[in-house]
Amino acid sequence: MAASTSVKVLLLDIEGTVCPISFVKDVLFPYALEALPDVLESEWDSPEFAKYKDAFPSEHRSSRDAFEAHFRGLVEKDVKVSYLKSLQGYLWEEGYAKGDLKAPLFPDVAAKMAEWRQKGLSIMIYSSGSVAAQKLLFKHTNAPTSDLTAQIADWFDTVNAGLKTDASSYKAIASKHPEFAPHEWLFLSDNVREVDAAIEAGMRSVVVQRPGNAPLSPDVPKRLRVIETFESLDDI
Repeated sequence: MAASTSVKVLLLDIEGTVCPISFVKDVLFPYALEALPDVLESEWDSPEFAKYKDAFPSEHRSSRDAFEAHFRGLVEKDVKVSYLKSLQGYLWEEGYAKGDLKAPLFPDVAAKMAEWRQKGLSIMIYSSGSVAAQKLLFKHTNAPTSDLTAQIADWFDTVNAGLKTDASSYKAIASKHPEFAPHEWLFLSDNVREVDAAIEAGMRSVVVQRPGNAPLSPDVPKRLRVIETFESLDDI
């Protein structure tokens, strides 16, 4: 697949594409686990916390201990359910606000996003993390201008779009922006199955192979375009 000037939308994955996978697994996940006990102690009965607590299955809301055990089990297994993602986002929000958390974007990302916007291209995000967590991440980055949310036209997760390995999810995303034809979208992801799903939906898609990502099987570069930096997309 060759990129071209007909691309009008950059749809970006997050983990392993714009920032290291290790940031989520080694920084964000542990931060939420460490913050949860104090939050449960101080906010268990608060109206603000109720919307997060009540989203959990009833059998895990009988006590704080049961709630925390279920939360930890989901994180350990990296289960992608919306009620977990929402609570993680709530826990991370304070960490970002305090400066304890800052998203380590790959060096090429912020400059390339600015360049794409200057060209009139739209940038959108599609990640398994909740939209709220996505916005927190892009608001608190290590870029010279930390807050990049103004660069992003729309946000998609598994709640408002669907699973990232299903072609129907990419069709749903495209349908929300009928001003762009499916072939005018370029989806960038480290996950080959997601790339295949986007292509099946009629989008263009490229595999992003960053430091720390799992090795690709030898057949992948034979059938898909693989890049190691967004600078390789100078042809759009």
